[in-house]
Amino acid sequence: MKNVLITAELPQVANSILQQAGLNVEIFTGDKLITKKELLDKVKDKDFLITSLSTDVDEDVINAAPKLKLIANFGAGFNNIDINSARAKEISVTNTPFVSTTSVAEVTAGLIISLSHRLVEGDNLMHDQGFNGWSPLFFLGHELSKKTLGIIGMGQIGKALAKRMQDFDMKIVYTQRHHLKEDEEKELHAVFLEKDELIKQSDVISLHLPLTKNTHHLLGAKEFATMKKTSFLINAARGPLIDENALLQSLKEKQLAGAALDVYEHEPKVDDQFKQMKNVILTPHIGNATIEARNAMAEVVAKNVVSVLNGEKPKYIVN
Repeated sequence: MKNVLITAELPQVANSILQQAGLNVEIFTGDKLITKKELLDKVKDKDFLITSLSTDVDEDVINAAPKLKLIANFGAGFNNIDINSARAKEISVTNTPFVSTTSVAEVTAGLIISLSHRLVEGDNLMHDQGFNGWSPLFFLGHELSKKTLGIIGMGQIGKALAKRMQDFDMKIVYTQRHHLKEDEEKELHAVFLEKDELIKQSDVISLHLPLTKNTHHLLGAKEFATMKKTSFLINAARGPLIDENALLQSLKEKQLAGAALDVYEHEPKVDDQFKQMKNVILTPHIGNATIEARNAMAEVVAKNVVSVLNGEKPKYIVN
């Protein structure tokens, strides 16, 4: 019987698929994240490894598992895995793209709306001291209509966000390494701009691209200095895309109006200075935290394991 290690509890659909395939499944159920020591000990006799984004799978872990055939990452990202070491050992690494697109796009749209209309700030006020009644100049925010949304990374999630924000009558601009096809641009009413120009023109900037060597600290002090002072920054992609120290300084100096962050540079640690800012929304990496998305992700990783078990090629190989 082949052995599978799952480094965190997943939706039941994953366990059902794996058990029906006759696999022996071990699930780490500790109160805290699995430690490297625990992972090294548990992975030794495993044929398959299903990992969460919070599990670091480095060269040591890969070398400790001589029988390992697949690392199925539960998430669209895979920067927690040493894919080069896995490739050297002929171990496939897979992720779960596409299935969380709707959830992340909806969360991003919610963050944009909440930041612009100060909804979280207002909620905090009402839970704390309350207010003295409606007043013409009290607690003013901004409408999104006629504003420019700059999307950096027009992949599946970027496109899904663009479709949703069209209904708010926003002007959509985007940047990435290549232009979309002309028919896609027309459908999304999206205009391509070079990154520097997008940053200057946008009222809201939203990041939707993977973390690589080239995208690490994609936005820093230089970029923040050229943003509109009334603009907002949204990051529900990967924390290290932003230089957080530079963002903090820029917020303090009011070089931009606010930010909404669902991911963090040193996750799960969040700089306490962000927590003191009323114009910053912080959420705990919940972009794809819906029952629908997580069930779909669980199905992908489990079916990929079964595919390799049956001598078939799994979906979404990243190495």
